[in-house]
Amino acid sequence: MARRRGQVDERKSEAILDAAATLFADKGLQAKMDEIAKLAGVSKQTVYNRFASKLEIAQALASKRVEDIIAPLRGTGDPQTVLETLALTLLNRVCSADKVGSMRGVALVSVEAPEIAHAIYEAGPRRSLKEVTLWLAEQTRLGRLDVADPEEAAEMFSGLVLGHGHLRAMLDVPQLAPEKRAARAKEAARIFVVAHAPRPSVAKTS
Repeated sequence: MARRRGQVDERKSEAILDAAATLFADKGLQAKMDEIAKLAGVSKQTVYNRFASKLEIAQALASKRVEDIIAPLRGTGDPQTVLETLALTLLNRVCSADKVGSMRGVALVSVEAPEIAHAIYEAGPRRSLKEVTLWLAEQTRLGRLDVADPEEAAEMFSGLVLGHGHLRAMLDVPQLAPEKRAARAKEAARIFVVAHAPRPSVAKTS
């Protein structure tokens, strides 16, 4: 059965993004569009047909990663279950050996072209924080959590989960072992939910 054009285009776009992620991690912005095309197995024109610049590629990469990270927020489980799944997703993203190079690539970009690094931050980590912020605000509205400042709490949750994860990635020192990540995710979610548990209502006396 022949593939539809949309399926072919999507596969090419995925191949381009995968190739770009590999090259950015190794070379930063020194990676060239023709190198990305060659590694992706497509023509240089195909790359430009989908992404006008390396900035667009970097933003697309950041956006794709956000979608993977925030997927647990689309679920319908209780807050602790959702946060535990989110935490484990974050840990696997940051601590896995194949993700470390991507962070170093962003660090290289930040030196060569800070405006691109800022755009990557807005499309990636910043957007992720916004999504968690909105989710925490909604959980508070529904009475499942009591979060006074959802934006600040979203960033604090990330720190609680990752600890020195980003720093370890940048310095290429051993990360949290895979067998320990589930326990870290569970404990981080538990601590957060306990800290932001809904306050019991106080009955009014006449």
